[in-house]
Amino acid sequence: MATRENNSDRIALLQGTLDLLILKSLVFGPVHGQGVARAIQRQSDDVFLVDHGSLYVALQRLEEKKWIRAKWGVSENNRKARFYQLTAKGREQLAEKTSEWRRLTHAVERILDVPHGPETEEA
Repeated sequence: MATRENNSDRIALLQGTLDLLILKSLVFGPVHGQGVARAIQRQSDDVFLVDHGSLYVALQRLEEKKWIRAKWGVSENNRKARFYQLTAKGREQLAEKTSEWRRLTHAVERILDVPHGPETEEA
């Protein structure tokens, strides 16, 4: 996944972040792979650009875990495409992973907000 700020820079996201974003993009119903990538890009205000190679590997992994299911259909431009849909197990994982992500980001915010200066004790 790259950022729009500098297309030549790649950012390393924590393992599972793409999985979480994919699960979230499927919450309102079935979407084909290109639609998943566009939803993540749009919902992140063009900050995240999903590499298609990474996307399809992640979709396959989520399908193997039974968090999503896929079936063939026809896209809005009349092309054959696989449409992905959350399973009950996937909805449970979305809730669990969302909670974990919120705890993680809250902890990082706490660390970043710690003042550093003369008042901070040295270890």
